[in-house]
Amino acid sequence: MAAPFLLLSIRAEDEAADDEYRSVARFGGLDEDSLRGIRLTREPLGHIDLGDWSGIILGGGPFNVSDPASSKSAVQVRAEAELLDLVARVVDADFPFLGCCYGVGTLGTVIGATIDRNHSEPVGAVAVTLTPDGHADPLFAGLPSTFDAYGGHKEAASALPSEATHLATSSDCPVQAFRVGANVYATQFHPELDFDGLCTRIDVYQNYGYFPPETAEELKAAARRRDAGSAPEILRRFVARYRGTR
Repeated sequence: MAAPFLLLSIRAEDEAADDEYRSVARFGGLDEDSLRGIRLTREPLGHIDLGDWSGIILGGGPFNVSDPASSKSAVQVRAEAELLDLVARVVDADFPFLGCCYGVGTLGTVIGATIDRNHSEPVGAVAVTLTPDGHADPLFAGLPSTFDAYGGHKEAASALPSEATHLATSSDCPVQAFRVGANVYATQFHPELDFDGLCTRIDVYQNYGYFPPETAEELKAAARRRDAGSAPEILRRFVARYRGTR
């Protein structure tokens, strides 16, 4: 039997965390035996033996590595320390990893990218454009040169070190995706997110400072008019590429 994938969640809210797990499972074609989850807001990460897993997927959430230290809860401080240690090991081993949204902050921090608040984007659909390296990458090749994806974030990478391969960009956020080595990926947008999932997150996080709460229904209506169907292909390809390779 192939080793399972590991989904790491930083979401404290049950509705959002459960929907994230279901979405990753659905788009990745995974069941409960092939996708295990750890919610870092509920339990410590513990030791992760990379040899036990086909790959690791890190979801997004309200944490930002660029949050002022004084504003970080004890849970965030602990979870971030655990994740940064794990991601450093992932980079050293060139182990299959896909970090969605928060993955840019964590992986970017490990490799020395500039992570700041200069390129935030509102919740909703964003037009993602592939770079030449993106067109050649196994997870992105063959996708439209520009495609819609759902997202929304406060921090982003303003600059990448030379060791990172820049895969995608957008008009307001220069780094929408990058790769380190051959197998370590991060996307600023959410490849696990469809319209229904976006609506769930708008409802859950409407008081978290991403947008004025009174605009929630307007954001949903705007997102409904965009087709983000290409983005989940990246998640499908990640699972297909690494399933059973460990």
